[in-house]
Amino acid sequence: QDAIDRKEKRSETFKTVVHGLETGTHPLKTEELGRRAPQWVRDNLVTMCMRCKEPFNAITRRRHHCRACGYVVCARCSDYKAELQYDGNRLHRVCQECYIFLTGHVVLEDREGKHKGILEKGAAEVSGRSLLCSSLQLLDKNGKGGTRGWFVIPRDDPLVLYIYAAPQDVRAHTSIPLLGYQVRDLPQGDSRHLFQLAQSRQVHTFVADTKELKRRWMRAMARSAAGITHQEEGEDAE
Repeated sequence: QDAIDRKEKRSETFKTVVHGLETGTHPLKTEELGRRAPQWVRDNLVTMCMRCKEPFNAITRRRHHCRACGYVVCARCSDYKAELQYDGNRLHRVCQECYIFLTGHVVLEDREGKHKGILEKGAAEVSGRSLLCSSLQLLDKNGKGGTRGWFVIPRDDPLVLYIYAAPQDVRAHTSIPLLGYQVRDLPQGDSRHLFQLAQSRQVHTFVADTKELKRRWMRAMARSAAGITHQEEGEDAE
């Protein structure tokens, strides 16, 4: 029963995230920072600081919320205070970026200008303009266990599958170049909807939550593997 409860809770969490991405209600516009209370990103939707990208842990790097933008950030990235108009100009804990914007003060540590690596694309950012994104499970080599995460094929990088630990993480933990892979259908086993990516000796086995989601992923991966980067006329974005 505990396992069932966890699965249902996880499913509802991902549905909530997808709804937020589709409606565009999760981020505040820049001009609204400090003037309107933000919608907080849920703690369980991120595994790393949304500013510095360092992983959270229970002892040395705890989760905090920026009261201006609502991002989940670590103590180091939220060690600033600024007056927030929506709360009577009281001082509140904010992240470094919001602090600079709201106060105009310059912070000596400058992280701007750092080149974003291939994995340093935020899940929410790429999901909002993706060919397909959803929760999947990637099985390990023996097929008995695996990692559940948030999988995305971006519109602006349609030949690569990005894998995030959570749907609001600011950095993918791995990626799979799809070009040249074969997409294989597998018989359903133990109520699991299975399919594979295969190329030479490299095989990745995935589990989708539904038969329809499996079909959509197999189609999207097959198109990317064949080098088809454009969206077909009349085809809705997934």
